[in-house]
This record gives sequence, structure tokens and C-alpha cells, in this order.
Amino acid sequence: MAKSVFTSEYQTLLKLLKERREKASVTQEMVAGALDMTQSAVSKVERGERRLDIVELRRWCRVLGISFVGFVRDLDRRLGK
Repeated sequence: MAKSVFTSEYQTLLKLLKERREKASVTQEMVAGALDMTQSAVSKVERGERRLDIVELRRWCRVLGISFVGFVRDLDRRLGK
């Protein structure tokens, strides 16, 4: 089984996360500041170079002002296609 970061499902998660960040008008720098990360680390997450775990995903959702449960539900819908 391929590592999750190399799957199409994980790429879908990253695409949705970036879409939501942009829709919320939040920059990578803003995410980085709120999560005590560098902008480079945020960029690496969005490009799939650094894995994002579920606890971190929950924190990202909070920074973006979106529901974690709603995000996961939307991800599940996209993956269900």
C-alpha cells in the first residue's frame, strides 16, 4: 500500500484545504503565525511534502474559521465520486 501522501485521496485533501484557505482570504503567512510554523512549512504541507495529521488538520480548520466536521464531510463527498 502506498504511503498516504502519495495517494490521490491525500491530494484531494490538500486541494480542498488550499481552496478553503483561499476562500477564507487567509494567507500561508497567517496560517503559519497562528500555528507557530514557518510559511515554508505551510507551503510544504500544501504541496504534499510534509504530512498533515488529523490533529493538525483540526487546528488548520480553526485558523481558517471553518468547521472541522464540515471539512471532513466535504472531503468525504469528494472522495466518494
